[in-house]
Amino acid sequence: MATTHLLTPPRLHHPSPSPAARLRATASLAHPLLPSRPGLAAHHSRSPSPRHHRRRRAMSVRSSLIDPDGGALVELVAPPDRLPALRAEANALPRVRLAPVDLQWAHVLAEGWASPLRGFMREAEYLQSLHFNCIRLPDGGLVNMSLPIVLAIGDADKERIGDKPDVALEGPDCGVVAILRRIEIYPHNKEERIARTWGTTAPGLPYVDEAIASAGNWLIGGDLEVLEPIKYNDGLDHYRLSPRQLRNEFDKRGADAVFAFQLRNPVHNGHALLMNDTRRRLLEMGYKNPILLLHPLGGYTKADDVPLPVRMEQHSKVLEDGVLDPETTIVSIFPSPMHYAGPTEVQWHAKARINAGANFYIVGRDPAGMGHPTEKRDLYNPDHGKMVLSMAPGLEKLNILPFKVIDTSLLSI
Repeated sequence: MATTHLLTPPRLHHPSPSPAARLRATASLAHPLLPSRPGLAAHHSRSPSPRHHRRRRAMSVRSSLIDPDGGALVELVAPPDRLPALRAEANALPRVRLAPVDLQWAHVLAEGWASPLRGFMREAEYLQSLHFNCIRLPDGGLVNMSLPIVLAIGDADKERIGDKPDVALEGPDCGVVAILRRIEIYPHNKEERIARTWGTTAPGLPYVDEAIASAGNWLIGGDLEVLEPIKYNDGLDHYRLSPRQLRNEFDKRGADAVFAFQLRNPVHNGHALLMNDTRRRLLEMGYKNPILLLHPLGGYTKADDVPLPVRMEQHSKVLEDGVLDPETTIVSIFPSPMHYAGPTEVQWHAKARINAGANFYIVGRDPAGMGHPTEKRDLYNPDHGKMVLSMAPGLEKLNILPFKVIDTSLLSI
């Protein structure tokens, strides 16, 4: 049976009273598996005061519909006028070589996708991420941080660094990429990290084989200062828009809602139907100009996923042929590596889109999942990703749009 996916009505958190009023009428239709988040029903049941209405009407429409985690984007690329001094400083520091996946994580951190993180995690941040899937802010608040963003080093690196407070990070081509300051080195318990991130230590987990199994026995954390914007010179850098650039583009287009859709394979008819249906639903809810962020994952993916250049060529063709409207769609590459860690990882994917300015996130069957590496079954329950997103600490301000499987023989697509 051919299948595709259609949206189930979302549970929304939005500052504009008109769409919220429409949503109250559809709240009873929400997906039966997705419990309400605490406080959301109460939020939408209150009628805004006339003063609130006047304030909302007076505001210009901007894409900053959702604040970055921690209240501000943390961008870690140094101003150009500091570059000569940073290069001279780096030449006198111990060096740590970044693997390709490490460079991708440095890119993620540099542009603010992981805000409010200021660098590779120190031990306290790592333990919070690993055990709680979130990090506590100085003001007592929580932000979601379901994946540890860490840098592994070996025994020789640790010995060479000694008691130095800072290190230079060099890319796979040996050029200096960044300086890591006020460092902290602590043990890398790989088994614990793998078990808590994936829920299994079974052999054959792609990211583990790529980035953890052969990594060093120590983790090094600190504050990151990146010398220049990270580029890959693969003909696709123009697609790699930072959270700041995306927010600016949403503002330029006058978006009053931004809905993000991540994929790691080509767009098919079911995807296109889903994305167009999402926009239709948002218009029916009262939004005037919802913008789609079509956001393919551009970091490490497993060998049997479609290569990024092929995907981007297909995505471009989808817009060229009018399958998706180029006036209301932004195609951009999300630079994160892929873990295939199911409900744990999908929280990271959603959290990063908050920092990019999206206030809606589409989630479907088995997000970020994969087949079990040694058994003939899914590694995760295919419904758990969307259920976890509806309850995850730190994601309360993001509107989750779940969709369900239907028989496409009933559709003309």
